[in-house]
Amino acid sequence: MKRIGIMPTKGLLLYGPPGCSKTLSAQAMATEAGFNFFAVKGAELLNMYVGESERAVRDIFSRARAASPSIIFFDEIDSIGSKREGGRGGGGGVNVLTTLLNEMDGIESLKGVTVLAATNKPMNLDLALLRPGRFDELLYVAPPDFAGREAIFRVRQRKMDFADDVDIATLATLTDGYSGAELVSICEKAGAEVVEICKESGEDVKIGMAHLVGAIKFVKKQITPEMVERFQRWAAGVGGDTD
Repeated sequence: MKRIGIMPTKGLLLYGPPGCSKTLSAQAMATEAGFNFFAVKGAELLNMYVGESERAVRDIFSRARAASPSIIFFDEIDSIGSKREGGRGGGGGVNVLTTLLNEMDGIESLKGVTVLAATNKPMNLDLALLRPGRFDELLYVAPPDFAGREAIFRVRQRKMDFADDVDIATLATLTDGYSGAELVSICEKAGAEVVEICKESGEDVKIGMAHLVGAIKFVKKQITPEMVERFQRWAAGVGGDTD
């Protein structure tokens, strides 16, 4: 990159439906790269006193520069990066956004620092965040496909006491459209049911296929086709609302 004369990507935005492992993906990136990891929840910044939020943003960037190579991760960035009404806006949220924009593209270089962010509402973000030089790489984190759902169930199988009759492929088929978080919830609910059975019977009962299938009925699928379509339209540049 030095020879060719280009700069590395400064910011990467992970967007998609809730429960699809955007935060987990960010943590995995930092772990695999071996970088220092600084995590910030956008909503927590807005709960600080006036002036403290902006100071906290400046401090996290300062510490990340000092500890480079590093990754700064802003979870729920829409809470501090929402569109400014009429291009202006007011209040603490706008001040935090302005500070964030200045830190990402200000006078002081972000050498050795990558900024990651995650949101369920990319349509609400201020366009200044998405311009080249800030979050110029946008990655859609979709609900897990069949292979992904199989993999999630197999991870849970290694950690939980599944019976021999558990068919991972069938579970993956039955849970089409579920998020990763919802798949984990299904396993947890099935496990909780088996715990109660063990307490009542005094026997070491395993988590069977019937328990898992039964748990699927109690975990509501929150990701709708309309929601996925809105994300796809936004990614294609068509736009879309968040309702």
